[in-house]
Amino acid sequence: MRVLFVTPECAPLTKTGGLGDVSAALPAALRAQGVDVRTMVPAYREVLAAVPEAKERARLRLLQRDVRILEAGECLFVDCPELYVRAGGPYVDENSEDWPDNPLRFGVLSRAAALLGSAASPLDWRPEVVHCNDWPTALAPVYLHSERERAATVMTIHNLSFQGLFEPSWLARLELPAAVFSIEGIEFYGRLSFLKGGLVFADGITTVSPTYAREIQGEEHGCGLDGLLRSRRDVLRGILNGIDVDAWNPMGDLRIAERYSWSSVEKKAANKAALQRRLNLAEDSALPLLGAVCRFTHQKGVDLIAAAAEEIVNLPAQLCILGRGERELENALVALAARHPRSIAAAIGFNEDLAHLIEAGADLFLMPSRFEPCGLNQMYSQRYGTPPVARATGGLADTVADGETGFLFERAESASLLEAVRRGVATYRDERRWREVQRRGMTRDFSWAGPARQYADLYARHARPG
Repeated sequence: MRVLFVTPECAPLTKTGGLGDVSAALPAALRAQGVDVRTMVPAYREVLAAVPEAKERARLRLLQRDVRILEAGECLFVDCPELYVRAGGPYVDENSEDWPDNPLRFGVLSRAAALLGSAASPLDWRPEVVHCNDWPTALAPVYLHSERERAATVMTIHNLSFQGLFEPSWLARLELPAAVFSIEGIEFYGRLSFLKGGLVFADGITTVSPTYAREIQGEEHGCGLDGLLRSRRDVLRGILNGIDVDAWNPMGDLRIAERYSWSSVEKKAANKAALQRRLNLAEDSALPLLGAVCRFTHQKGVDLIAAAAEEIVNLPAQLCILGRGERELENALVALAARHPRSIAAAIGFNEDLAHLIEAGADLFLMPSRFEPCGLNQMYSQRYGTPPVARATGGLADTVADGETGFLFERAESASLLEAVRRGVATYRDERRWREVQRRGMTRDFSWAGPARQYADLYARHARPG
């Protein structure tokens, strides 16, 4: 089985979030099961610096731009310096503003993927499936659908709220026929939607958890595309993400103060003490310590944590949170920490070492998301013996067993979060019950092996011989 995995980011070459991790881990897991996967990513400045050995495999003219296809190992790179070699990130400039030519930048990526999946491909290697990820790759199924000899297409939604919406004037510059700009095609309330195009024309659609696949077919989480998704429910499937069980493994994690396993979980206490010292919290082993690592946004429910923080401290308990995001939320958390310096710590920014130490050192991990397509930290925290307190939505509902490996709550309200925290703290104080909750979480299989088998099965059902 030959699969072209197309993505706007891939760790460690370039990463802004969970998609970067998935784009590294899933192809690797598929290769381990015998699938011939090539990962395609734009040749951003940092990517070119990381792969100086990349060799040119083809020269193309795509959307009026000169483009080269480079290859290094099992990766292909779409090289067009005027589009990708810039300061800033994959999607935004140094001021966090969207690049104004993003439609062209990701139109070229999609067009390159479509070309390699067609009979006109300049490469000897031809995929049977082109697997597209999120809106920056979603025009590939649009470009391919009219080809007589083509690869099958799979479109994965990592977060439906990001749709790639642009003015219809881009249609001609993207060399798309006027006929596709309709309610049955890529038109979305008068604008051009990359993601809608992928959802309309892909042969198969996946999301990153079974619950999220159900949720996005309803109005609350459907982002205006719920009707389309219901109409395509026969080809829509939720496949839960895995995690990198080597990078997130308390037995081998060099970023934490002391390594441990289920059979030596008492050593976890050294990480709690190290975390308290690092964040200048009172070094008290008896106090339950609640941790969180996330983007500070409304989606992640950080406002719920802020609203509940005073009552959490009064349980009594401690709270530490790491991340960055909306300025108002950052300021609220910093103010809380200033009022309770020995009980609350707010680290603004992102630090991989501290993220690992929070997973290992906290007693409970907070994830009160309003919606969560999959989520990774709730799986990390169970693996580290840090039961999550999470809202029962999306992938959180699929990966946390209430009362068994963590604590779930239904309503996106601080009172509901606090009630779940109280249940968690009560369990923490019952050592026998607490150790059982930790054991169940730490012995679960969150590897990519199972999800990779499901994707391989999906590819086999849709594949077109090359």
